[in-house]
Formats: sequence, structure tokens, C-alpha cells
Amino acid sequence: MQKKFKLLLISLSMITLTNAQNPFFGKYKTLHETVPFEKIKFEHYEPAFIEGMKRHNKEIEAIINNKSNPTFENTIVALERSGDMLSKVSSVFYNLNSSESNDQMMELSQKLSPMMSEHSNNINLNEKLFARVKAVYDQKDQLGLNPEEMKLLENTYKGFVKRGANLQGEDKDKYRQLSMDLGQATLSFGQNVLKETNKYELIVENVSDLKGLPQREIDAAKARAEANGKTGYSFNLSAPVYIPFMRYVENRDLRKQLWTAYNARCTNGEFDNTQNISDIVNYRMETAKLFGKNNYAEMALEDRMAKNPENVYKLMNELLEAFKPAAMQEVAEVRGFAIANEGKNIDIMPWDWSFYSEKLKDSKFQINDEMLRPYFELSNVTKGVFGLATDLFGITFKENKKIQVYHPEVKAYEVFDKQGKFLAVLYTDFHPRAGKRPGAWMTEFKGQYKENGKDSRPHVTIVMNFTRPTADTPALLTYDEVETFLHEFGHALHGMFANTTYESMSGTSVYRDFVELPSQILENWLPEKEFLDKFAVHYQTGEKIPAEYIEKIVASNNFNTGYLCLRQLSFGMNDMAWHTINEKFDGDMNTFEQKAIAPTQMFPTVEGTSLSPQFSHIFAGGYAAGYYSYKWAEVLDADAFALFKEKGIFNQDVAAKFLETVLSQGGTVDPMELYIQFRGQEPTVKALMERSGIKM
Repeated sequence: MQKKFKLLLISLSMITLTNAQNPFFGKYKTLHETVPFEKIKFEHYEPAFIEGMKRHNKEIEAIINNKSNPTFENTIVALERSGDMLSKVSSVFYNLNSSESNDQMMELSQKLSPMMSEHSNNINLNEKLFARVKAVYDQKDQLGLNPEEMKLLENTYKGFVKRGANLQGEDKDKYRQLSMDLGQATLSFGQNVLKETNKYELIVENVSDLKGLPQREIDAAKARAEANGKTGYSFNLSAPVYIPFMRYVENRDLRKQLWTAYNARCTNGEFDNTQNISDIVNYRMETAKLFGKNNYAEMALEDRMAKNPENVYKLMNELLEAFKPAAMQEVAEVRGFAIANEGKNIDIMPWDWSFYSEKLKDSKFQINDEMLRPYFELSNVTKGVFGLATDLFGITFKENKKIQVYHPEVKAYEVFDKQGKFLAVLYTDFHPRAGKRPGAWMTEFKGQYKENGKDSRPHVTIVMNFTRPTADTPALLTYDEVETFLHEFGHALHGMFANTTYESMSGTSVYRDFVELPSQILENWLPEKEFLDKFAVHYQTGEKIPAEYIEKIVASNNFNTGYLCLRQLSFGMNDMAWHTINEKFDGDMNTFEQKAIAPTQMFPTVEGTSLSPQFSHIFAGGYAAGYYSYKWAEVLDADAFALFKEKGIFNQDVAAKFLETVLSQGGTVDPMELYIQFRGQEPTVKALMERSGIKM
């Protein structure tokens, strides 16, 4: 007995020691309390999640057991401030699971998913806790709350209702199970896409088969093959590899092979997402039914600017009607060019589109990515993008190598406002890696909030998959990659300028169809000579980008704008179709998808390929019933930038107004109200049509 007791003491002391060494268990002792990545080990995550949930539960119990009557402070604010440790470990783990993942991380995320769902449900479905929240909400008009406090109260109450607090008996149990199942299915979907993408490799033995591909891409392909212990030239499905291959390789069979691999991801085999899709849409539909809605979109859109599916379809159909004639004309023009180029009749297929449209663009405007790349060296682009924020808002960026990062390629910057006061930490992560999911995104390791007179500033990160440097050249970006940089940086500004009291409403915590305005508006500066002249210099000679190149960029800016619009609409219509089902889906995925996107299609369907199994935005991300928001926000950003064009693209007054309204208020005010404060009117499609060269 004594021996067992001694062993128990040893065991407990080891746990205590381990916890003391676990960075998540205490306050970060770093500059700006940034994440101490160098001290975090994989084995720290699970104990921190468990302890974080335990502490969160104690905080919830303290709110419930408070003998004082429910008040805004002791219930709503206390709930808002709870769960600090759990938020801390969650932000690191889930961000790195997207940008620096591995098999261990993915396995742990599968294990954590039901635990986190259960923890969340235990809070959201806690009847005593909801009773206190409701008691405060029922007297909201007598509390003398300011607008931000009122919004927090409304968000808290409605959040509980939307997460099942008013459900009774079996419905509450069903909701609990549905949310856990949905969490598992969406996680599995995203992991399948990452694994399938990483698994694929195309080896081309003969360099002659790569005719048309720029030499830098050939050199990079050879280096990838050598790094994998292979001969020849290696190609994968990451964007910086896939896009130039499809644009420039003359070998049609190879283009078809790579295109098919990209578009057949997760349609069958080990990482098949077909069942995940059925499960996800059915879980979402069943959840909506529990809340008395006809479908998931109806439920999701209540807190969006669009308000309901009818308004979403109205916008998409208006755009379809306006842009489809131009799209069909563009396709016909590319087809005619291909026939003339080949000297024979050719049916344009999807794997031909990028190749021939790029050749046509070059023929019409004498401008292409390879001409522009030397002027878009990554460090210069970074200075240009950061400089845009300096010119508009007066903020400055200082790299600080003492701030720890999660990968050697990541850089950390301190950001200061126009008065020189610390504003935020910004991390940049630019290049593809095996552990990084495809795409580009902005997120946070810590959001902004105010407490006890202190403004706790945010730690923001932007993650991309840009062209890597080669042995002979630095990272030279394409025009589209520079545009992506501006887009994600716009999200980062939204996060960095956050100026609210409560973290749940700060920064990008806004309606999904409003969140893209700050990102998409920055893209408008890219073709402007006044902006390009500030940073676009040849990486070898230092010469400014030629004025004639800028003129060609502007002239080609609306090249294939109809096609690109219909492509976006196909994503939006696919999304809305999946999320407006009102009965269990058990049909054929491909048939369903093809019917949904038929009005937008310009090429024949290719058997064995499908969009949905890789559509992580809606099946593994936050854009379910919300992909339309890119087009919705495009209307907003075109209308908003029209004011800059009218007053001057670096106009300080317009920029200050945009910062004061759109960028700093977070989700504390209805977004349409914020937009009207900035613009003086509701947005119209006129500016978008004019920018796109479409006659109304």
C-alpha cells in the first residue's frame, strides 16, 4: 500500500512538472505575449486541450452558481471572457493543422473533434446557463447598454438559440449528435483533400515534353525530382506548379493528365469524399429542420447581408444574365484562336482553356506572366503591399526576428500605427509545403479586445502558396499571386485595425458576405500605375516596370472577365444547391452537381472529375451557403473603390473614413449601416459593370 502511494506521488509530480513545462498552461513570457512556438511540442497539445476544457467548465459553473441576479457583467461579459486557455491552445493547434500539419496532428484533430463538439454542446445546451442569459436578454431595454454591449447581448442570446438552447428532449439530444457527426465529417473532408493533393506526383522523363514551359519552372521541376530521389521532372498539384503547367505546356496529353488529376481529387479511392459530402449536407439539413427551417441556407443566411436564399439567387441570376453573353463570346474567341493556331479543327476542353486563352491574351495585348514576373520579386512586392497600407493609413512594419515563428520560412513583423504606437503582430507564410493545405487565407493566433483599461492587440497571420525561389532566381510572383497577396493582406488589415471591447466581435468577426470587402477592395490598386511605380522594379536591373507594360495590364484587365464571373457563379450555385436541399440526399453526387451548375457551364463534362469532392471552402471551411459572398462583396468593393477613384486612390480622407467605418468596427454594427456611413449610399452594381466592361 505504501509503495503504491509513493508511485502515485511520483506520477502526480511528473504531471505537475509536465504541466509546468507546457507553454499553454501559463502566460506567454514573450514579446507582446506572442506564441512561443519554439517551446511547443506535439505532446503539449492534448493535455492543454483537456485542461483548457476543464478550466472552461469551472468558469461556466461559476457563472451558473453565482447567487447574485443575472446581470450583463456577471453573465454575458463573464461568458465572453471565459475559456481563455482553451482558445489559446485551439488557435495554435488548428492554425498549424492548416499550415504546418503532419499525420500526428491530423490524427489528434480527429480525436479532439468529438471532445470539442461535446464540450461546446455542454455549454450551449446548459439550461441553467441559458436561463441566466435569457434573464439578461429579457430586460435588455432597461439596462442602459451602449450599442456594442447591446450587440454582444443579442449575439450571445441568439447564439445560444441557434445552437439548440431552446430545443427540448429528443431534439436536443439529436442536435448534440448531429453537431458531433458534422464536426467529424468536415474534418475528414479537409484532411482527405490535403492527403490526396500531397500524394500526387507527375514525373516527366523528357524535357522535350515540356516545350513551352518557362525555364525557371523546368529548373524547379528538376530540383523537386532530385529532392525526391528521382530522375526527370516532378510536378504536383500545388497552385504555383499546376497553374504555369496548364498555361504553358504545349503537350496536350500531359495537360489533360495533370488537369484530370487535379479535378478528380477525392472522387474515389482511399481519400474519396463522396460519402463525406452526403453526410455533411444531410447533417446540416437535419440541423436546420430542428430549428424550423426548410434548409440549411435559410438558417445560415439569417445573419448575412443577403438575409435569405432568394436574394442570393437574385444576385447570381442577375450576374449570370449580364456576364454570360460575354463569357460565351470569350469562349468562342479562344476556340477560334486555337483552330487558327493549330491549323485544324479542335474542340476546346477544360485542359485547353488556360493554354489557349494565355496565348490569345499574349497575342492581343503582348503581356503575360513571364514578362511581369521579373518585376514582382517577393521582397519587393511585400514592400509594395506594406507600403500601400502606409500610404493609406500611416501604419509601418518592422520585422522582428526575436518573435518566434512556427517554420523557418515564416516572418514576424511588429506593426505600428501612424503615431508610432504598437498596433499588431503580423506573420507572413508564403510558400507551399507538404503540411500546408492548398489556397490562401488569413487567420489569427490572438484576436483584439479591451479589458481593465488595456487594449490587447491582435496577432494576425497570412498564409499563401506562392511560387518558390529556385537555385538561380528569387521568388518571382505572377500577377495573380500579387493580387492574392493584396486580398489576404486586406483581411489582415481588418484584423489588425480591430478596435472593439469584445473579442467575439472584433476584426473579421463580421457577416460572411461583408468580410470579403476589406480584402477585395485592395485588389483594385494593383493595375494602378501610381501604385505599381512604387515597388514593381526588375529584380536584376532595378528598373521600374515599363509604362507600356502597365498600359497593357490595364488593357487586358477585363480579358475573359465573363468567363471568370461564370466560374465563380458555378461555385456559388453548387454551394447553394447543396445547402437548399430539404430532404435527405442519397442520390448521385455528379448528377446533382451538374444540374446545379448547368447554367454556368461552357465546356463538356469530363467523366470522373467533379468540383464538390475538393470544395473545402464549403465542406471543410466556413463558406457553407456563403460562397456567393465573393460576388456579393465584389459589388461592394467596386462601388467602394469608385469613391477612391473619384477622390484619388491615396486620398487620406477617404482612407481614414474607410478605416473608421469598415476596418475598425468589427461586428459591432450592422454591415450595411457601416457601408452607408462610408459611402453615403447603398451599393449598386453599376461600378462593377463599368469596371468589368459590361454594358448594363
